[in-house]
Amino acid sequence: MAWETWTALGWQAWLTAGVVVMVLLVFSLKDLATDLVLVGTISGLLIVGVLTPREAFAGLANESIITIAVLYVVVAGLDATGATALIAEKFLSRPRTITGALARMMFPVTFISAFMNNTPVVAMFMPAVNDWAKKNAIPASKLMIPLSYAAVLSGTVTIISTSSNLLVDGMLRQAKGHGMHMFELTWISIPISVGGVLFVVLTHRWLLPARRPAEAPFGDPREYTMEMLVEPAGPLVDKTIERAGLRQLPNAFLAEIDRDGEILAAVSPQERLRPNDRLIFVGVPDAMVDLYRIRGLAPVTDQIFKLGAPRAHRCLIEAAVAHGSPLVGQSVRDARFRSVYKAAVIAVARRGERIRRKIGDIVLRGGDTLLLEADTAFVQEHRNSNHFYLVSRLEDSTPVQHNRATLAIALLIGMIVVASLEWLSMLKAAILASGLLIGSRCCTATAARRSVDWKIIVSVAAAFALGTAVEKTGLAKAVAQTLTSAAGSSPLLSLIAVYAGTLLLTEMVSHGAAVSLVFPIALQTAANLGLGYMPFVAAVMVAGSLGFATPLGYQTHMMVYGPGGYRFRDFLRIGIPMDVLCGVIAVTMIPLCIPFRPS
Repeated sequence: MAWETWTALGWQAWLTAGVVVMVLLVFSLKDLATDLVLVGTISGLLIVGVLTPREAFAGLANESIITIAVLYVVVAGLDATGATALIAEKFLSRPRTITGALARMMFPVTFISAFMNNTPVVAMFMPAVNDWAKKNAIPASKLMIPLSYAAVLSGTVTIISTSSNLLVDGMLRQAKGHGMHMFELTWISIPISVGGVLFVVLTHRWLLPARRPAEAPFGDPREYTMEMLVEPAGPLVDKTIERAGLRQLPNAFLAEIDRDGEILAAVSPQERLRPNDRLIFVGVPDAMVDLYRIRGLAPVTDQIFKLGAPRAHRCLIEAAVAHGSPLVGQSVRDARFRSVYKAAVIAVARRGERIRRKIGDIVLRGGDTLLLEADTAFVQEHRNSNHFYLVSRLEDSTPVQHNRATLAIALLIGMIVVASLEWLSMLKAAILASGLLIGSRCCTATAARRSVDWKIIVSVAAAFALGTAVEKTGLAKAVAQTLTSAAGSSPLLSLIAVYAGTLLLTEMVSHGAAVSLVFPIALQTAANLGLGYMPFVAAVMVAGSLGFATPLGYQTHMMVYGPGGYRFRDFLRIGIPMDVLCGVIAVTMIPLCIPFRPS
């Protein structure tokens, strides 16, 4: 049977098989851009006729992929309001080790993902985890794969947590006239979830990369001195420096505290913050952006609150003072930046020298670099001005609107509830939430447009098309039938074969296509053995909800691929053992929870 299936395959199937092997080898051995490799592959299959134009580009119109794009806008709204920081504070706290960080992150994410679709869970936590990693000096590469794995692991604790579960349930109702209840596979999934989380937590030091961004070997000449005020009614009042997260800032340090004219130097990490404390930080531009986003801190200068443009339309801008500029020899206060330039100076850098004066009293010199808060139009208006040598915008530096964080979180929860109760599809709920976030000014339309990671969207769409080629040419069916035929008449081996076939196709194609292909094979396998079909249906559902060895098989893996700075082989190194571990637990628990019975 299996041999006949393979001999019946046409040249398109063999070409597709070669292409899939080539893609896997290229990703494993070369550090090439994922989107370029996949788009090039799909272009080749389109040119030779394996795929039609409609099939090649269908991924760009796929509901799941569009949902990911819209969720990026939802995340932009959360990020612009500081809601991600609130989520991090609530769920993640401050760990002492990477092992502790993984445990604090993975267990809550796994629990939440059991009751809602895992894609919005990853979208919600991804920026929070990234910010949290920076504050705690943890490489993002140690956290992003575990974030995706945690969301995927609990995929069958409830029927609603993964889209492929609902697909299998629908096929079962159509074929047999009944479906599964909400917690049908809970006792199978819980050991998988716990075992998977513990495996990652205990083996991360060997199986996960620790890639840190390159740091300059010498001091940055644009090292700013910035004063920040502890807001009197803010969340940092009465917290220690360490508890407030101000002790080990990346690329910055707290130099001293000005408390009612008394200077506290060499500040202890146990020093408690008081209302209106003036904190003097020294650090590079990116660190200043991070400080600007901390809830409870505000720039000392009151000029930013007198600027005309709404804060949502402003950003941080670096401007180097020209030697012939009329600003030279004037203090920041006398230069009247607000009225002349519609900007506020919040920090000054002078060739790595620390300037021990309040911002308004600093007398400017040629070559000083100013950190300004201004309307985004400032860059275009003053790019060619003889007052400045260089004008450039700092990325992701729009001031955070902390006062809208509660609204953003409420809209997020509303989106999750509406989608989970199936009042609207995930796509419609996400579109509604993103529209409300923009309409309520939680984020601007410009920020929403810039938030979508098109490399990820294109990569997922191209992977979808590659899966279509594998399915269309009959290659996927041949692989599944070969595995089930090899099991013979053994119920346990047949169960393992159904599970392995579904898992392999999940890694190669997608979880939706995998369960669609293997489900009828699973029913036929059970009938051939004269056994009840439910253990085999459970194997299809569990295997279709997992899959850790490649970033292609699951959309959340692609979402974390870029932010984690991963290479394809990083997934293979930890994902293959994860697949094996979860598979062993699954095929052990399925017969215990759903015994083999004669049909």
